[in-house]
Amino acid sequence: MNSKYENMKIIYNRSKIGWYWAPLFVAFWFLLYYLVVVPSFHSMPPLKTVQDELQEPGQFIGERAEGTLLRLSKIGPKVVGSAANEQVAVQFLLSEINDIIEGARNDLYDIEKDVQIASGNYLLWSMVNVYQSVQNVVVKLSPKNPTTEAALLINSHFDSVPSSSGAGDAGMMCVIMLEVLRVITKYETPLTNTLIFLFNGAEENPLQGSHAFITQHPWAQNVRAVVNLDSAGSGGREILFQSGPDHPWLMKYYGKNIAHPFASTIGEELFQNGFIPSETDYRIFRDYGKIPGLDMAQILNGYVYHTKYDRFNLIPRRTYQLTGDNLLGLIKALASAPELEDPAKYAEGHMIFFDVLGWFFIYYPDYVGVIINICVCVLVLVTIVVYIWSMASNTGMFRRRIFAKFGILAALQLCGVLLSVGLVICIALFLDAVGLSMAWFSQTWMIFGLYFCPMFFGLGILPAIYFSRTKEHGLPLGYGIQLLMHSHCLILTLITIIMISFNIRSAFILLICIGFYTLSVLLNMATCAHKTNFLWLIPHCLCQLLPFMFYTYCCYAFYVVFVPMQGRESGSNPEILIGGYTALFCLLLSPFIIPLLCLFRKSKTIISLFGFCTLLFIILAATPAAFPYVEKTAAQRFFAVHTTRTFHNGDAALSVNHTDSGYYVMPVDRHPKSVDSLLFDGTNLTKADRSTCDTEIMCGFPIYSSRWVKAVDNSYWVPGPEPNKDYLPTLRIINKESTSRTNIIFTLEVAGPDHLSIFIDPMDDAKLVDWTFTKEPLEKSLQPPHYVYWSYALDPTPLRFNLEFEHDSVDWSGATFRIAIMGHRIHDDMFIDKDFREFLARFPPWAHVNSWIGSYNSWQL
Repeated sequence: MNSKYENMKIIYNRSKIGWYWAPLFVAFWFLLYYLVVVPSFHSMPPLKTVQDELQEPGQFIGERAEGTLLRLSKIGPKVVGSAANEQVAVQFLLSEINDIIEGARNDLYDIEKDVQIASGNYLLWSMVNVYQSVQNVVVKLSPKNPTTEAALLINSHFDSVPSSSGAGDAGMMCVIMLEVLRVITKYETPLTNTLIFLFNGAEENPLQGSHAFITQHPWAQNVRAVVNLDSAGSGGREILFQSGPDHPWLMKYYGKNIAHPFASTIGEELFQNGFIPSETDYRIFRDYGKIPGLDMAQILNGYVYHTKYDRFNLIPRRTYQLTGDNLLGLIKALASAPELEDPAKYAEGHMIFFDVLGWFFIYYPDYVGVIINICVCVLVLVTIVVYIWSMASNTGMFRRRIFAKFGILAALQLCGVLLSVGLVICIALFLDAVGLSMAWFSQTWMIFGLYFCPMFFGLGILPAIYFSRTKEHGLPLGYGIQLLMHSHCLILTLITIIMISFNIRSAFILLICIGFYTLSVLLNMATCAHKTNFLWLIPHCLCQLLPFMFYTYCCYAFYVVFVPMQGRESGSNPEILIGGYTALFCLLLSPFIIPLLCLFRKSKTIISLFGFCTLLFIILAATPAAFPYVEKTAAQRFFAVHTTRTFHNGDAALSVNHTDSGYYVMPVDRHPKSVDSLLFDGTNLTKADRSTCDTEIMCGFPIYSSRWVKAVDNSYWVPGPEPNKDYLPTLRIINKESTSRTNIIFTLEVAGPDHLSIFIDPMDDAKLVDWTFTKEPLEKSLQPPHYVYWSYALDPTPLRFNLEFEHDSVDWSGATFRIAIMGHRIHDDMFIDKDFREFLARFPPWAHVNSWIGSYNSWQL
């Protein structure tokens, strides 16, 4: 008669499934992703027409918003300072608002409109942002005989970047605001609080219109909260990526009144920690208005963001209805929210929030999240100990032997994790080093072979080898695989505990996988299915369905948002971001699925196929099939500025040291040399050396914004003919006087086109101690050169300002500081000459070039 131990050896040899079932097992998870997850992400309600309004009054009509956007986008690019933005777009909005007022219930509501014209300055990043006569169109909707002065602000912007009509960013949000305003005022909508609709005319400058409103408009003093609407793409579902801060009541209103939720604490923490290379007006309202709010943006098709391809016809029609329904329900609820009277009373900390495939929305306070996390972590630890303790009686093995086996498998799993992550990091570094990065930019399926497959291989190959070599040890294969998954659950539990200790709210993302896995273990223990060869798989796989769909949904959303963003980020290796995020989510979704492949015969061969697939995709990345860019749909971005330059000496006569002209080219992504052969081979064009970097501020390049400062190293100068030289910036020294033996004040006046960059760099021992602008850069001791960005919309009056310098000695001989002024005529396309057009024509069809005329002038004063 065989012992219980010997019987388990026999069972082990019978616990394998035919290898031919493995493809079906893998195919099931792929089909679940493509048939459930992807359609859920893109699910949107049907567009409602004007005819639907007749049957159900008071609903958002997407068809009307669509028609309004068509007319708005036909205006074309709406750059601050252009006639299109300052005259045509403003009059268009006023006309639409007048039509709404005419059809409003004036017996119920008071409606006021205003065109704000404002000037000011403030610190944004390391740049002093100076604006002059920018415009906002504002509508104030109040109930008759109001009982409170509290107001809710709804904000979006109608201006655009050069060359773009701004249909998606953010004309779409403006027309949705108009339709929401129309619906609320046309029908009897309960309204306790005042609603202020801000149509912002200077967001792209950047963020000037919002600063003008919140710091200067008389209606701003009663604003208690804000709903900010923006876009990083062209339609699609709008994601809520910031809330509060510290005002969880806002999230309660979002959760109860949004019909189609799309929000995540993960997105909020990524944005607030600088992973998203962008800012919205929400920052201005938060920092300068000290008001809480919700920050939402549409993110579909980010490839067209800030390009000429941001067009009306690319926006999915159902987008209007989805965002409109969401916003109308939210605004109606907040319009009567008692919390608006005194939001400070309800400032109770942060919220943890996320949607599940857009089906439903979960939100709870962070302190509740800590309690849940701790309880689940304790449950996991207890469950694992009880499982291992009971395994001894089921297998006839000593408990110390089983615990030793668990320790070995835990070490093996940790090695698998390190191997898989190491493979991903090596691939990411290798692809970037050999110039093959971003093969997934236009073909996201490449991510599967480059990063998912090495993760699957690394996590699966070590257990497959181990189980194939230890089958004589008497532990059933099913038990071994369960112990392996227990060990990974333990690893994730320890990571969760660490995240809890650092107050990282995104710890909930780990809680989902360890919670559902623990549930499957408890079900198996309750039914004794874990003692069988295969029945334990049924509860296990069922409990993995929702986590698998949730994590793949998060992955898909991440790629939709972040893959296009890498087309405008040159400072870091994009492979690390994409590969790292893929590895992170693979560590959550695959260690409870991949080990199941060890149940199939020829498991090492099956898992090795993932490694072979990885090699195949790396080779594919080196072929033209993986070229990152596609015309119109996934273009490579460049800026090109036809520039005239003049460098002055530091003598009393301010004589000219050097003058030239040419094309300043700034690639935006990780491939700055992608067009070199097309631009320079077989032509008389050449890249100039960078000798001006030793003598001139910003290498003598015409910097347009603070983001350009970071890209100076990748950009280059191409000598060429002179551009049109009208509207060149001028500098006048109005006054120069000493206030003491060690201090001197310069009064300067700058004139020129409506967008200028001014850099001020103290020389030798001089130090800038005071000036006309905000003192914040000086108080923070920001490193020179000091950057001042100046733009004007209606009033071209020259900018006059004072600079006070302090010197360590009383010897003021020589120049005190250098100043460089870069002028940008970003909406004067009619002045672009033939030479520049021919130069731009050399760029390939898959390149998108934002181009204009500029200038660079420097002095030593």
